Amino acid sequence: MARLFGTDGVRGVANEELTPLLAMQLGQAGAYVLTKEKAHKPTIMVGVDTRISGDMLANALMAGVCSVGANAVYVGVVPTPAVAYLTRKYKVDAGVVISASHNPVEFNGIKFFDGNGYKLPDDLEDEIEALIKSGMDDVKFPTGTQIGKIKYRTDAKEEYINHAIQSVSIDLSGLKIVVDCAEGASFYTSVEALKELGAEVVAIHNNPDGTNINANCGSTHMEELQARVVFEKANVGLAFDGDADRLLAVDEMGNVVDGDQIMAIIGNFMKCKGTLNKDTIVVTVMSNLGFVLMAKENAIHIEQTKVGDRYVLERMKEIDASLGGEQSGHIIFLEENTTGDGLLSALHLLEVMVVSGKSLSELSHVMTVLPQALVNAKVSNHKKDKYMEYPEIAEAIQQLEEKFAGEGRVLIRPSGTEPLVRVMIEGKNQKEIDAEAKKLADLIQDIMF
Repeated sequence: MARLFGTDGVRGVANEELTPLLAMQLGQAGAYVLTKEKAHKPTIMVGVDTRISGDMLANALMAGVCSVGANAVYVGVVPTPAVAYLTRKYKVDAGVVISASHNPVEFNGIKFFDGNGYKLPDDLEDEIEALIKSGMDDVKFPTGTQIGKIKYRTDAKEEYINHAIQSVSIDLSGLKIVVDCAEGASFYTSVEALKELGAEVVAIHNNPDGTNINANCGSTHMEELQARVVFEKANVGLAFDGDADRLLAVDEMGNVVDGDQIMAIIGNFMKCKGTLNKDTIVVTVMSNLGFVLMAKENAIHIEQTKVGDRYVLERMKEIDASLGGEQSGHIIFLEENTTGDGLLSALHLLEVMVVSGKSLSELSHVMTVLPQALVNAKVSNHKKDKYMEYPEIAEAIQQLEEKFAGEGRVLIRPSGTEPLVRVMIEGKNQKEIDAEAKKLADLIQDIMF
């Protein structure tokens, strides 16, 4: 049986793979494992994004939490980084986010944070999973007054906004900003924070109805935002994903500015200010080679990890780095929050624009993005880690690696959250790498689907 937890919690199609029963069991096992050493009655904070299955899963999970004698605090629709921050601020014992981030509406997920706002290490996730698979054999279910209860808080999103604007206190007067909220959890927090700082805000996709999250909008579909920035003659566009833990941007000419470019801009600014700890940025192996070249030119040290913001965070903690993230827009400012935070990323980027007086297009020239092709191969979920076991696929990968040796690179990896194998090729010729990436992805899909 495949591991229940992926790189970002437990994910699946809601009511099919991620059922209310599994949500209840995760509530029970998670509350038990994360709070079993506590002498007091423990409390778990729970937040959701805007997808329609959130209420169903949240209530099932909180029922599980209460059934093992823990209390739940329900903060409703808030960004993932808000739960991470508020878990620490309110000094509760753990936090849970019910979200499938950038994925379509039919998916949902359950992700745990410990009492310090950090994602759980593999060993704790394994312990939760083992307890579920054992049928909760070691768990004592209380009765009477020992059963937990649920408290509802409606002020949580304001607390998160206040934290963000206090962390990066800037005057955005005179800036016109188009914000794509992805019909997700940032529909209120991002717009209000930018308005409070004085910006003129044009908000799009900020009317979630439970079914439209990430639908042709947000950080995975940038086309409308690009066009709207140009139409509005705006200074910048900001694109969040469904749970607002990632950010991509659009410059005043309608060009996408990705996570690597955003980190390059902010990293150099922090280095000049003396706030880039050890002059180091932590990124993944997916970061563009242009980012590595930028770092060398600017005397910035780069640490690379495997793909997944949890691995970036682990390395940041190990070496006391203050900035890290992914090309996809998960950017972590460890002195301000413990997870990727789209709003903090936006405010830090806007700070550079305000202080430097430069446009985003000018700032993005700090690095040259080398041609990169990324194509997804759809495969059966239980097979996605076994692609190298197929001789035809292994041989095709080897041939590509030999072809691009010295002039690019080939990176193949299974998705941690979706039934996909991702094919990424970097090289000098965009047309060539696009064709080669598609050819290999088609081969993987034909053989493994």
